[in-house]
Amino acid sequence: MSSSSSTSKVEEFVRREVEDWDDEVISTARFKAFSGQRSDWEPKLHFWRDLITKVARHLGKFTVRSSEVKNVWFARGGLTPLCMDQVLQEMCVSGDILSKGGLVDPTSGRMYSMLRRVQQIIVKFGSFSLQESADDTLILKTLLEEKACDIIKTLSESNWTSTCIITMEKFRNICKGSAEASAILSYLCGCGKARYFSIRKDDFIEGVKLSLVPASCPDLSSLDYHSLHLIWTVEKLQQQLDVIDQRWETSRKLALASIKSGNKQAAYRHIRQSKLFSESRDKCTSLLERVEEVLRIIADAESTKKVSEAIKIGAQVIKENKITVEEVHVHLQELDESITAQKQVNEALEAMPLQFVDLEDEDVEDEFKKLEMELADEEMPRPPIHEPLSDKEEIKKAQDPAESLSKSLSNLNLEPEAA
Repeated sequence: MSSSSSTSKVEEFVRREVEDWDDEVISTARFKAFSGQRSDWEPKLHFWRDLITKVARHLGKFTVRSSEVKNVWFARGGLTPLCMDQVLQEMCVSGDILSKGGLVDPTSGRMYSMLRRVQQIIVKFGSFSLQESADDTLILKTLLEEKACDIIKTLSESNWTSTCIITMEKFRNICKGSAEASAILSYLCGCGKARYFSIRKDDFIEGVKLSLVPASCPDLSSLDYHSLHLIWTVEKLQQQLDVIDQRWETSRKLALASIKSGNKQAAYRHIRQSKLFSESRDKCTSLLERVEEVLRIIADAESTKKVSEAIKIGAQVIKENKITVEEVHVHLQELDESITAQKQVNEALEAMPLQFVDLEDEDVEDEFKKLEMELADEEMPRPPIHEPLSDKEEIKKAQDPAESLSKSLSNLNLEPEAA
C-alpha cells in the first residue's frame, strides 16, 4: 500500500470513527499539549490511545512508526497533535507500546536472552524515552497479542494434536514477514506458548514448537528434533517437485512449439528432457510419501498416546521405515544434482546429431504421438456460434424436429410380429 493511499485510508477511517473530528473548538483542545495535573489530561490520553489502536487494527498491522503516528495519521489542516509525544511516552510507560529493541530474540541464544531480560528490568524501573531508540518502530501490545492468537488459531485448524512443529520459514510465511514473525515469536516464547529450536548439521534448520491449547508448550524432546528434520525434508522435497513440474511443463510446451514449426529433432529433444524430469519426479515423490507416512504415524501416536509412548513409537517407526538423517541428506543431494544437471543434459542433447538419438524408443514415440494429437485437437475448427433466436424462431425450431419425426414414422410400415 502506498503512503498516500494509506494516509487517505486513515483520514477516512478517523472521520467515520470520531463524529466531532471536524469541530474546530473540540479539535483545538485535543491537539494541545498536556498540562496541569494528570487528572486534567487523562481523558485525552485515553482518547488518543484508543484511536491509535483502532487505526492500526483497521490497517491490519501491530507495528507502527512513531514518526508516522505523530506527523501523518492525525494531521489536520497542516497541524499535528502537540500532545502526541506525551501520548506515546505514556503508552510506553504503561506497557501498551513495546519497543522493537526491547523484545527478547529467542533465536539469539540463551545468554543473550538473559542479558536482554536484565536490560528490560532496568529500563522498566528507569526512565525510558522514545528518543533512546534509533529505530522508531513501535509495537502495540494489544494487537500483537491478537495477532499471536490468530496464528495459533490458524495452526489449530490444520493440526489435530495439542502441539505442532513448523519450520521458521513456514512460520515467517504465516506471519507475513520476518519482522512480524520475530515479534510474534518473542511474545509467544515469553508467555510460554512456543519454543524455538534448531538443528546444526549439514544444513541449519530452524523450527518452532507451539502449544495449540491453553496449556504452556511442553519441553523439547528428541522426537521433536527428528520431527523438525522430517518436516523440513517434506518442504524441501515439495519445493523440488514444484521446480521439476515447472521444467516438465516448459519442456512439453517447447516440444509442442517444435512440432508446430516442423522441427522434429528439437521436438524429440524436448520430449526426452520431459522424460528425465518425470524420472526425477518419481524419485522425489517416492521419498516424500515415505517421509509423510512417518510423520502421519507420529502425529497419530501423539494424539492417542502419552508423550513418552509417542516418542518410543516415533523412534520405532523411523527405524522400521529406514528413514535416517543420513539417507534423507543423500536423497536430497541426489535430487539437487539431478535438477542442476539438467542444463548439462540440455546442452548434450542439443549437440547430439539426430541419427544418434534413439528415435525408436517406444516411450518417446508414444509421447511424440500424444503431443501430435494434442496439437491436432487444438487446430480442429470449433463449431460456429449462432446468434440467439427470437421467441417465434425458437418455437418454430422446436416444432421442425417433431414434424420431421412424425413424417418419418408415417412412412414406416410397422406390422405386429407373428405370435
